[in-house]
Amino acid sequence: MDSARDEGSVREELHTIRRILIGMLATMWVLELVDFLIGGRLDALGITPRSVQGLFGILVAPLLHGGGGHLISNTFGLVVLGALVLMWGRREFFAVSAASVVVGGLGTWLIAAPGTTHIGASGMIFGYFGYLLARGFYERRVGSLLLTAVVALCFGGMIGGVVPGLAGPGISWECHLFGALGGLLVARRFRKAR
Repeated sequence: MDSARDEGSVREELHTIRRILIGMLATMWVLELVDFLIGGRLDALGITPRSVQGLFGILVAPLLHGGGGHLISNTFGLVVLGALVLMWGRREFFAVSAASVVVGGLGTWLIAAPGTTHIGASGMIFGYFGYLLARGFYERRVGSLLLTAVVALCFGGMIGGVVPGLAGPGISWECHLFGALGGLLVARRFRKAR
């Protein structure tokens, strides 16, 4: 009886993970379609460094993308890394998401070049990446260390995305760097709560 209950609870948790990720992606894809239909005008709502409008952009930039290709490239990382964080719990997932958006957005708003606009979910994805790497370091349990090793092995190439000049032209290394920092901060905070 207990194994059936455990199996049902695991199935329900996986269903919840799927719903959360599908909801996030559906919102991004709908906004991208609207943006396409109105000629790309939503992209101007992103993070514009040191402007008042740019502060609002901190909240909406992760939902906006510079075309279908940009959104497709972020979808894989969001699904895989987001699902891994969600497997640790919804509370941690929402904390990492919020911290990577706020820390990533504020850091970008403060130091990015003036007159630029930063959009996309990659800051959040880097937050998940940073969190998953740091979790193994802070927790030091076999399962967490194995997950950290797998994430580092499979996604270690992302590290170049936080380095000016290595991220590539038109890619916001600032958002990547500060998004990852947001994830690291949450891992440190949850370390104390464990």
